[in-house]
Amino acid sequence: MAEEVILLDYWSSMFGMRTRVALEEKGVKYKYREEDLSNKSPLLLEMNPIHMKIPVLIHKGKPICESIIQVQYIDEVWPDTNPILPFDPYQRAQARFWSDYICKKFLVLVMRMFDMFYINMLMSDTLTMVWKKKSISALCLMFDMSFRLVRSSW
Repeated sequence: MAEEVILLDYWSSMFGMRTRVALEEKGVKYKYREEDLSNKSPLLLEMNPIHMKIPVLIHKGKPICESIIQVQYIDEVWPDTNPILPFDPYQRAQARFWSDYICKKFLVLVMRMFDMFYINMLMSDTLTMVWKKKSISALCLMFDMSFRLVRSSW
């Protein structure tokens, strides 16, 4: 159990996917434990008592929470195989900046989009059509603005 790696996750979690990709890229053998998000396991609650959410990476019996932190941890603990972040400190800072930017801007938009479509499913047909048109227009504008910002920094 000393080197055992366990990932508590849910199959469709985009944050868990980030950690799974890092583990696979590094060739780290790990046990995958699917979590029932409506009935969280005692292990999940014990390993992440503050947020009580997935993914949780458990290495040597100690939990590492938050997928960005997990990816950095994986890169540092297994440095000999397929580096995830650049070696150069400036390039590493740039990679972290874009990762943070995508998390704060793009992923938030995607999650809001799913929320909007879920709300649309609950609304009456007339209201749904108006809401969809406004939601899609707003999302297109936000995506366009985000891509312009990214492109202008190249």
